[in-house]
This record gives sequence, structure tokens and C-alpha cells, in this order.
Amino acid sequence: MSTIDREMMSRALQLAAKGRYTSSPNPSVGCVIARDDAIIGEGYTRPAGGNHGEIEALQEAGNASGATVYVTLEPCSHQGKTGPCADALIAAGVNRAVVACEDPNPAVAGSGIQKLKDAGIEVALGLLEDQARESNKGFIKRHEQGTPWVTVKMAASLDGRTAMASGQSQWITTPAARADVQRLRAEQCAIITGIGTQKMDDPSLTVRITREDVGVEDELRQPLRVVVDAKLQMSPEARMFQQPGDTLVATLDGAEQREKSAALAAAGAEVIFLPAMGEHIDLHALLADLAGRGCNQVLVEAGAGLAGAFIAEGLLDELVCYWAPKLFGNEARPMFNLPIETIDAHLALSIRDIRQIGEDIRVRLYPDKDY
Repeated sequence: MSTIDREMMSRALQLAAKGRYTSSPNPSVGCVIARDDAIIGEGYTRPAGGNHGEIEALQEAGNASGATVYVTLEPCSHQGKTGPCADALIAAGVNRAVVACEDPNPAVAGSGIQKLKDAGIEVALGLLEDQARESNKGFIKRHEQGTPWVTVKMAASLDGRTAMASGQSQWITTPAARADVQRLRAEQCAIITGIGTQKMDDPSLTVRITREDVGVEDELRQPLRVVVDAKLQMSPEARMFQQPGDTLVATLDGAEQREKSAALAAAGAEVIFLPAMGEHIDLHALLADLAGRGCNQVLVEAGAGLAGAFIAEGLLDELVCYWAPKLFGNEARPMFNLPIETIDAHLALSIRDIRQIGEDIRVRLYPDKDY
């Protein structure tokens, strides 16, 4: 493929990034339509029920006959809330399609590409595929593995402490880092915390930035708030029940929990009863439930116990750490409760990105593939 092809697909990936705050449960797809090496239309996926990127680009182009379309994910071939994008491209008369990667959704899964080929459209597949898969990592994982992409976020001192022994933790990082966390939250479909954090901090777990702050056109959503509460100790007076958006409380099934659930439901919570893994909630079952709700990405903002459990269960996809240039000492609380006893048993991580945010350092890491 040519240099022009790469430039056009790079632009399509930039457009796809604009939908990452608002497109779920759909993927965020960027689309560029070009003729004679010049862009005549472009677009990206709007919130669910709105146009897909291909339709936005076709509407801007007006006449796309004989053009080349560059799209970051295979055009859909099925009728959902909107019509099939593959059909729209065929009707528009494009003669070539450059597709970054196939759609893993079983409703598509190669059929969109086949439709284009059957209509006589030349299809080139795989340009900048790794970048395209990264841009839709949650959507792809949900369809390939039946579970959302799990990011664990931690704010810690330089010596790896997240709170003082008393539980005091506000504020470890600077306002700049906390604003960056808001952008991270805005990308998520759900934010998961534990009952310990809820009782200690009574957090709102809301997105407190606007579309203008992140430079997008569509209104930001409030992620689903999820509290992992095995014994159902959460108070109906919790602050998050007064916030916009929905709250889900996950607990074990038992007589005491069933009795307490009515008060939480009256406060506005949805209570779900999940199986146990040992004495705790089965986190695999929780993630399967969230995937069934269309959650592509979830953020774990919790204490050492729950955050450590996600890691120990092999559920971590990404770790985001904000390191403050402070020392809290050995009596302060650690980042994770993890039963690692030897150096050989360590969890290896690969740094994907590192940058300074205000006075703090943000590091994004993926576990090694054999995790």
C-alpha cells in the first residue's frame, strides 16, 4: 500500500479517537473518503443510535462515486439501530476500501468485507491493524473473550503507598493528575470500587469534565458505578446515589443480602447476586455480567484488596499508575495485596507510555503476554 494510503488511514485513526468517550457499546470507528489523493469526506462513530463513521463520511462527501474509503474497522453488514454501512458504501459507488482490521462481532466477522468484494469493490485489509485494534481494545476483547478490557488505576507515593495507615489518602497527587484521571474515567463504560473504599471515602465516582475539556462534539456519559460488596454493607445514604448516572451493587446471594437489598434498591441501586469464589465475589462472573451489558472497558479504582484480587485472578489488562514525588513510609498502605513470595513469581509488566502530569508521573503498563 502507498504512502497516501498510510496517511489516510492515520487520519482515520485520529478520527476514531474522537469517539472513544461516547461510542460504546459500539466500537469507535474513523472513516476517510478520498478521491485523487484528496479527502472529500470524513467522520467517526457517534453515540449509540447515531451515525457510524462511514455514514458521517459519506454525508460529508456528497458524491463518493469512484472514491477510496479508509476505515479503521470492517464496515458493518447487519441491521442494528442503524443500517449496514457496507450497503451504504456499495450504494455510494466507492471502488476501493482499505480496512484496518476485521470486526470480531459475530454479526459481522468478515461478512462486511465479503459484501464489498461481492459488489466488485477492491478491498485491502490490514493497514495499521495493530493501531486499529488498540483503538478498540475493549470492544474487541468483549467480542473475542466475553469480558471487558480491565484497567486498574492507582495513585501512589514514590515508595508505592496509596494511603496512610489510618486510611487517609486525599490527596496523594496534584490537581493536574486528578484532572487526567477524569479523562481516563470518561473513556470507561463502568468504574468498579470495593465496599472498603466506598465506606472510607464515600466517593461519587462521576466524570466531572465536559466535552469541551476533551475536545469532542458529543456529550460525555456517566459510566456505570459498580460497588463490590459481598456482605451488602453499603448504606442507602451513600453519596453516589445522589449523583447522575446508575449504580450497580454486586453482592453474594444470601438471606441477609436479600433482606438488605430492598433499601438499596429504594435508594436507586441495582443489586445483583453473584456466585462466590472462596469467601469473595467471583470477579469473572462480575465481568461477564458487565460484558453482557455492553461494557467494553472498565476501570478499577479500589484499595489494595480488590485491586490485588483482579491482578491475582489474571484479569488485569492495563495498569495506570500516578506516582507522586513523596515518601509515605513503611507504615502506610501498599498498592496491592498480592501473595507473591519469591522473585521468580513476580508479575512482569511492559511500559506502554510514561509522561509527566503536573508534578506527578503517569505510567501505563500492560502485563506480559504469558500473565
